[in-house]
Amino acid sequence: MTKKDLHEKQINTTKVYSGKLLHVHRDEVRLPDGNSSVREYIRHPGAVVVIPITDSGELILERQHRYPLGRDFIEVPAGKIDPGEQTLACAQRELLEETGYRAHEWRYITTVYPCIGYADEQLVYYLAKGLEFEGHQRDADEFLEIFTLPLDQALAMVKTGEICEVKTVIALFWLEKIVSGAWEIEPGNETLPGDQ
Repeated sequence: MTKKDLHEKQINTTKVYSGKLLHVHRDEVRLPDGNSSVREYIRHPGAVVVIPITDSGELILERQHRYPLGRDFIEVPAGKIDPGEQTLACAQRELLEETGYRAHEWRYITTVYPCIGYADEQLVYYLAKGLEFEGHQRDADEFLEIFTLPLDQALAMVKTGEICEVKTVIALFWLEKIVSGAWEIEPGNETLPGDQ
């Protein structure tokens, strides 16, 4: 099967907004058929997502308020990647900052793109085990409640809608496959090629 060329070529770009976290662009593009169109999108620095598992097999989760939706959400630890920061280093930093735990075993799981229609955000997932509590180092404007749950209870909360935040739902479904043995994480898979 021959693939069609679906590539869109940028003709010009305008930065519409530049904020602390997000940058909004409006581009004119050349379509595969030669016509032009407009694409509006958000540039995002990317983030890591950590799935921390205690020695007893429970997940460490956090509850925090998310201002855009005006409500609290149950989530796995996560955070944005700083400029020039390697993803594994970011995952280690975020786990310690948010939960107070340091992990002795790390495994890269996957990278997903949660909103491809309007942003270039990527989420890089890591499994963290061998946890040791040291005390959190949260930012001054970061307020979280940290707690543990068994995986089956967390999955039940996905079914009822109590856990409905996308990066966390993806994390739980991946973890279910890993724990069941259906999906294997390769040993030595701690870092991404670009992180070495």
